[in-house]
Amino acid sequence: MTTDTLAHALARRIALEGPLTVGAFMAEALGHPRHGYYMKQDPFGVAGDFITAPEVSQMFGELIGLWCADAWQRLGMPSTIHLIELGPGRGTLMADALRAASILPAFRAALQVHLVETSPVLRDRQRATLAPLAQPTWHDRLDDVPDGPSLVIANEFFDALPVRQVQRTVHGWSERLVDLDPDSPEDAPRFRFVLELGRGAGRTLIPESLRDSPVGSIVELSPASQAVARLLGGRLAAHGGAALVIDYGYAGGPAVGDTLQALRRHAFAPVLETPGDVDLTAHVDFASLAAAAREGGAEAYGPITQGELLLRLGIVQRAQMLMSSATPRQAADIDAALERLIGTEAMGTLFKALALASPGFGPPAGFEG
Repeated sequence: MTTDTLAHALARRIALEGPLTVGAFMAEALGHPRHGYYMKQDPFGVAGDFITAPEVSQMFGELIGLWCADAWQRLGMPSTIHLIELGPGRGTLMADALRAASILPAFRAALQVHLVETSPVLRDRQRATLAPLAQPTWHDRLDDVPDGPSLVIANEFFDALPVRQVQRTVHGWSERLVDLDPDSPEDAPRFRFVLELGRGAGRTLIPESLRDSPVGSIVELSPASQAVARLLGGRLAAHGGAALVIDYGYAGGPAVGDTLQALRRHAFAPVLETPGDVDLTAHVDFASLAAAAREGGAEAYGPITQGELLLRLGIVQRAQMLMSSATPRQAADIDAALERLIGTEAMGTLFKALALASPGFGPPAGFEG
């Protein structure tokens, strides 16, 4: 049996360094240069492990493109502006957004497209998708993108950033770690959750508002997400612009709950099994993202539900326009996609939208009132 797997690499690392934080395990499982989930495959679509909103319908990306066009106008229509997408998947959202942007030729001409993507497999897919529309510049990190006015899109980006978990015990708060299961065979490593020993990081990580939670409570925090939001806020404050963050999560600030989950073939899978072969995500704490962006100097609006945002941006009218020239089968598909994107029992409520903007920008489209 091969020992050249991520599980074996993690087992060797744990043997040398001791148990890993949940965040370190998640970062390796998703982004290991050779074995990471996103680094070696295209996980999107019906044949993959999950479907994102841009893959559900062209309407999603089109409306985001128009949202960006409106933001550009509010910024005074600069002759050059960076259009940045964080975690652009297959490039579907960007392609739909650029197609919608073409209704304003001056806006389309002003756009310089930047994609923040670390996966070589997905970069190739994005290049093929966008070839007829744009010649993007790729970056490993947001802070590699040149300075200047920016419009930033982050759809299902923050849910894949590492989280750390802290658990309340009878002795106080302890960080949850990932250790090698001592009963697993050497040629097939298995992993288990353990708690840190002694007075470790758990005591300092837990927010003051949650310190009296019951024994057994688990709290997730994402310093990585807050760092990106703070950087994004600083960029918008210094150079002008707006950002739209759409993801699944909660709005009320840090909360008790273990939301870390694994997906494979559109079904839940054990979190610690087959690292690198399953998608790992956690619910996004939108209040913490907004607070971090404000610390960076930006304004923050929302979050509101995805359904509310898309309704305000005119998705029903866009669906009606598409259906007016569609076959009955196509019309039924459009109607089904509409329900999936805005329905309260589908993505419409679980997914939230947060807008960030430079000081004085005011509420972006969809966030007024």
